[in-house]
Amino acid sequence: MTKWGITAKPVRGTLFHRVVRVITVAFAFFICGCNAPALAKEELIVYPPPAPPTFYTHLNDDFTVRVREPGGTWQDLYEYNVMVDLDRPQSATMVRFDMDGPVEVMVRKNNGDFRRVQVRPKSAGIEAKRGDWAHTVTFTIDRPRKLSVEFDGDRLHNLHVIANPIETMEKPDPEDPDVIWFGPGVHELAEGEEGFRFPSNKTVYLEAGALLRGPVVLDRVENVKVLGRGMLDRPQRGFEVTFSKNIVIDGPTVLNPKHYTVFCGQSRGLTIRNLKTFSADKWSDGLDFMSCSDVEVDDVFLRTSDDSIAIYGHRWDYYGDVRNFRITNSVLWADVAHPINIGIHGNAEEGSEGEVIENLLFQNIDILEHDEDDLTAQGTMAINVSDRNLARNILFDTIRVEDFQEGQLLTLGVVFNEKYSAAAGRGIENVTFRNVSYTGPNIKASVLTGFDEERAIRGVLFENLQINGRKVRNADEANLDIRDHVSGIEFR
Repeated sequence: MTKWGITAKPVRGTLFHRVVRVITVAFAFFICGCNAPALAKEELIVYPPPAPPTFYTHLNDDFTVRVREPGGTWQDLYEYNVMVDLDRPQSATMVRFDMDGPVEVMVRKNNGDFRRVQVRPKSAGIEAKRGDWAHTVTFTIDRPRKLSVEFDGDRLHNLHVIANPIETMEKPDPEDPDVIWFGPGVHELAEGEEGFRFPSNKTVYLEAGALLRGPVVLDRVENVKVLGRGMLDRPQRGFEVTFSKNIVIDGPTVLNPKHYTVFCGQSRGLTIRNLKTFSADKWSDGLDFMSCSDVEVDDVFLRTSDDSIAIYGHRWDYYGDVRNFRITNSVLWADVAHPINIGIHGNAEEGSEGEVIENLLFQNIDILEHDEDDLTAQGTMAINVSDRNLARNILFDTIRVEDFQEGQLLTLGVVFNEKYSAAAGRGIENVTFRNVSYTGPNIKASVLTGFDEERAIRGVLFENLQINGRKVRNADEANLDIRDHVSGIEFR
């Protein structure tokens, strides 16, 4: 038990084993009469499986998965069970490892044969081939990626392959008083605690075998890093970042939170890298930001049963404008609702002029699913401003949208949503869709609508929009439903 009320045990063996490995490599080169180099570079790191009883409770045996460096020895991976899809929650599978350089993956489908297999996102350009053994496929991953392996088009019982980059920064010292270290094993909350709370100026490290049973709470703190390949196991929320600044979350996986994976309110200077999540509960969004600014999100994989990324103004206890978001190099999969949702919540309280949401960049993103029956919650990329919000200067650059179940490619609206809002939005200005591609039937029109002459949409540029490989030249070819109070629509 630490003074912060958490069951975190430093693992001294980690440093010891690293020292032993350095000595072993140096000794080997001495015997060979060679000049001993620095520590040999690792190109593949396989995590140990969880210890019983977690080994049995978290296992999915739909697949047997192995990985190796090209031509090397196959290494077994532990196949985690993850729940997906709120409509009818299903058991899918997830494996994970670290890599730096090409690796080969072999997958055996354990429950029957298959006719075809697909690896997504398609932009990865990975082709799976039949293996030498029955019911197996093999494929090569050229660099760290987040992938879905789907047999006979089954997206609900698929295999997620999380190929993390090898950690490049030096691991923190577990003996450092400013480091809070979670070693392998299950870590329960202390009695009476609702989350793992950490003070300012700390580095929290989650080893690959660490499993935290509860949310990480960062409230009114600054300069905190949460690093490592550990996991949060079915918490109420994954991370709660409120009234804080200069926060880094880099590397963890969140298994089936009951609510948001990252709940961020009135905070600034937040960096989220290489975060993975899987959810199947009501309101189990991915990253939700309320009145936050100066945010960077990079290389995340979000499979969610509500919005994957949501950016709002005021909500609950959080107030203030929203600006300067950079969201890049990520994979978004919304089994329900929007992959990207902007603007529905804001400050419509009496006397308020509203809030501004501005300077948002979404770049190099694959959208693998969008399934929403509610017409007011559709759009893989949705800007629906209400509650006196004004959204402006938003760029979607190099977004690849794969065929999805139900919804719209995009939605732009200045609206009054009776279910969630107290007033209409103030407007949408200067939005660019650059190098956006979509593969699919495009049956349902994308809707653009203002509210009135003052609360309108002004300035929307489509630059190199492609649908099914064909460049779109006008609103008809894009299947846009452009309604009242919309001006400045341009195609290039």
